[in-house]
Amino acid sequence: MESITTEDWHTAGEPFRIATTVTTQGSTVAERRIKAMSGEPDTVRRFLCLEPRGHDDMYGGFITPPDDEGADFGVLFWHKDGFSTACGHGTMALGAWAVATGRVPAPDHGEAVVTIDVPSGRVQARVQRENGRTVGVIFGSVASRVLETGIPVEATRGHVTVDLIYGGAVYATLRANDVGLTVQPENTTELIRLGREVKWALNDHPAARLNDHRLSGVYGTILVDDLGRTDTGPWQRNVTIFADGQVDRSPCGSGTAARTALLAETGQLGQGDWLTHDSIIGTKFLSRVVDHSADGVVPEVTGTAFAVGTTTFTATEGDPLPLGFSLR
Repeated sequence: MESITTEDWHTAGEPFRIATTVTTQGSTVAERRIKAMSGEPDTVRRFLCLEPRGHDDMYGGFITPPDDEGADFGVLFWHKDGFSTACGHGTMALGAWAVATGRVPAPDHGEAVVTIDVPSGRVQARVQRENGRTVGVIFGSVASRVLETGIPVEATRGHVTVDLIYGGAVYATLRANDVGLTVQPENTTELIRLGREVKWALNDHPAARLNDHRLSGVYGTILVDDLGRTDTGPWQRNVTIFADGQVDRSPCGSGTAARTALLAETGQLGQGDWLTHDSIIGTKFLSRVVDHSADGVVPEVTGTAFAVGTTTFTATEGDPLPLGFSLR
């Protein structure tokens, strides 16, 4: 690897770095993820994700072949600690990118459907177009469900009650005010600390052990502020602390899908309601239930994605930090 060119996007403030030339092995995207955890793909992940080329909160994906002809392409999602099973904000970014680059044709007015194979299944990004511009992307999630509610956890800020939920990845979720916090930028350090505590306290919980072991374990912790209701449904602000201390700047696509399943089960999100889901920086997703299945509810999450730039990263001989570094 001497150089690699990426296309950077963001969805509601959360970065997504796209690389199309990384070779991965496997017959399915799920298999490619397992094999990518060692060898060249993991080396490239570190090279692109960590400082000085990236940062501890960078996120991205390697474009792969699809599992079959039913999808336009596949993707391996990655972050500073490895490869994730799902990523809603990344799916939105990939939908907008696929249309912008002509990989998937799109009308000037109307909708283009981009179908993507991800490690947790097949998802869609419906790209909304007006006057030749992309004005929104709807993420069609995998089926999402509640795994277990009311789990007691002893944290350094006191006793908390946590729910485990699934939206392509397993999340722990709790109210921020249960530990005297609000989801505000000035509380980021403490939110990270608590999010990591809860994640590792429940990572091996039986409810987080799924039938497909590749999806098992708690991916992140979602801390929530209840902001009441809008005219269309519940309104909440959240921050997702994922991997080992990464802060999602967006409202988290797969986390929003999982929260949608929880609110639907508890009756807070009724038929025809929309969840307004704000992020820690004030950006917004909208989500609703569009179907039911044996595996739970099927949410769709609406947001927007924007191009940031194109960069060629070079591996220079003699660089003492060829694989980057992390301070977290």
